[in-house]
Amino acid sequence: MTWYNKKRLSVETFKMTDDIVRKLRTGWYSDEYFNNTIRVLKTRAEQSITFGDNTHDLEKVVEVKDEVNGDIHVEMQFFTRRKPFSVIAGVDEALAILKVATGYYEGDTFINTYDQLEVFAVHDGTLAHYDGNPLDVDPVLVVRGRYRDFGHLETPILGVLSLPTRIATNTYNVLEAANGKSVLFFPARFDHYKIQAVGGYAYRIALERFNAEHRHALDPFFSTGEQNDWWGFGSAKGTISHASIACFYGNTAVTMMSFAESIGIDTPRIALVDFHNDCVKTTYEVIDMMWEKYFDHMKKGEEEEAKKYVLFGVRPDTSGNMMDVSLEPLFDKKQDNGVNLRLVRTLRRVMDTYYHTLVSRMSDIDQAKYASLAKDYCRNIKITVTGGFNVEKIKYFEEAGAPVDSYGVGSSLLSNSSSEGTNNDFTADIVKVKVGDVYYHLSKVGRAACDNKHLIKE
Repeated sequence: MTWYNKKRLSVETFKMTDDIVRKLRTGWYSDEYFNNTIRVLKTRAEQSITFGDNTHDLEKVVEVKDEVNGDIHVEMQFFTRRKPFSVIAGVDEALAILKVATGYYEGDTFINTYDQLEVFAVHDGTLAHYDGNPLDVDPVLVVRGRYRDFGHLETPILGVLSLPTRIATNTYNVLEAANGKSVLFFPARFDHYKIQAVGGYAYRIALERFNAEHRHALDPFFSTGEQNDWWGFGSAKGTISHASIACFYGNTAVTMMSFAESIGIDTPRIALVDFHNDCVKTTYEVIDMMWEKYFDHMKKGEEEEAKKYVLFGVRPDTSGNMMDVSLEPLFDKKQDNGVNLRLVRTLRRVMDTYYHTLVSRMSDIDQAKYASLAKDYCRNIKITVTGGFNVEKIKYFEEAGAPVDSYGVGSSLLSNSSSEGTNNDFTADIVKVKVGDVYYHLSKVGRAACDNKHLIKE
């Protein structure tokens, strides 16, 4: 499954229906110029047309005039170039595509020739380094065999490598920026729903790699069930939404109470507190109502029941074009608007001191007995921030010592920008051709056959 357990995902994992397999085999998902190449080579092979006396790049090395190049065998390498490294994901699905769709049709019968290929591949989660030298790349997949049996698969293979590798690498960089704090995976709403399983797989690949590299033990946080599909265990997590608050007529506190009474205690109670653009006031209202119920059960010795009303955290999600009304404008709008440093610092400060208000409402006897309970209740409330977070914004928060406990990150995990350094487009090149029993170097200018110590023969 990944580099750490050295197990491949099964072909069945990817839910390739008979229709999908047929389309892969016929080049339906492929750029048409690849299909044209296969048609040309097949025609030449069927007619036993040799290369003849035409000039070629191997003239000083070997004679090819008698070769039926319609049956040419090649070595093709697949690689990406993102500095300083990429967290590779998607290799297992690329292998699955090769396994089901390598070969050719005789009439309506598909002849699978995967067993005639030589395939070398890294494990998902491997780091592929790149220092800017295009002649020194880390191939993550190398295929040797008759080109017209697998050449039509270049497009889908590049696709299943590019997207998950991009998400995994972006996620890894966000995790590093967050300094070991949890990163919640929230990009589902920014992508096609059929891609959620791919994204969730890539996210977890990055998380496992980060945990190993930095000796952390962060747990995954999936927002949809489909994101966890390829892993086959765990479940989606979530709390309340703006829509749920609207369903309770804008009362966030009542929304949270209903959530607490309806959802199992294994789901953290995190209040979304920006519905009225007054995070402080809303936080007070939620604490008041949740604490009252919690305190009542604790006084009765009903600790298990009290757990339902533990406010685990608050989540400001203020729009980037608004400033929370609890803040006085001091700086420019870019710093004041949205979820900003002053807002989270204010939230932390008011929550840490709000226990004084709770204690002031107690009887003298309860104050002596439960003041520390109220203090712990308020100071244990965590802050999860969402809304426009990316590597740069998280780094800014962390360098400033923002009192944030976890980050929810969405669209930036899908970013594919050359200017931002998030481009993970993959390339495939023929770098060797076979004449007789020998593979000779041959590639377009600017490419070269490269090695990668992490490649494993399949």
